[in-house]
Amino acid sequence: MKHEDIWRALDTLAAEKGLSASGLARRAGLDPTTFNLSKRRMPDGRARWPGTESLAKVLEATGASLEVFSHLVAGGRAIISGRAGPRRIPLIGMAQAGGDGFFDDGGYPVGGSWDEVSIPEVGDPHAYALEISGDSMEPVFRDGDMVVVSPSAPIRRGDRVVVRTARGEAMAKQLVRQSARRIELRSLNPEHRDYTFELREVAWMHRIVWASQ
Repeated sequence: MKHEDIWRALDTLAAEKGLSASGLARRAGLDPTTFNLSKRRMPDGRARWPGTESLAKVLEATGASLEVFSHLVAGGRAIISGRAGPRRIPLIGMAQAGGDGFFDDGGYPVGGSWDEVSIPEVGDPHAYALEISGDSMEPVFRDGDMVVVSPSAPIRRGDRVVVRTARGEAMAKQLVRQSARRIELRSLNPEHRDYTFELREVAWMHRIVWASQ
């Protein structure tokens, strides 16, 4: 278990509830600055871990179980709200995702051409599903697998993401690095090329949070 994994799980839980890090702290009855980025390191640069009492208050305030939180810490692909029952979300093929009329300027699904699919509960109201095509992400995602994508989920290095370029290309890749000017993407299948884009070339990038396998 790594320091960044704990903080990433907290950020993801906050996003699932539509909250910022400070909003999550406030909901848990903590000082609003408890989870701020500036509080995640000591003045000398050493890692500062969130306290167990703070984590317990967060789980109680959000209704998330320790099992769900552990799933997120481990890099789980689902953002689970704790509400029972499936939910229907928009579904299209990966090839369609590069076409016009399926997403608005912010990268949210729009239009009446989407199919629907039932999935385990995902908190992001803008979540959608894509059907993987091709073998560039094998063996993790295979042709025909369905992935659920969350526009609200925080993205960190190493996450699997869906990227749409300004030219209308849509692809599922792994984020290797993001700087102030560019992003680097990796195809998990070594037989396929990797990509580097200037940020101005990217329309949006969303995190894959769940997959049917």
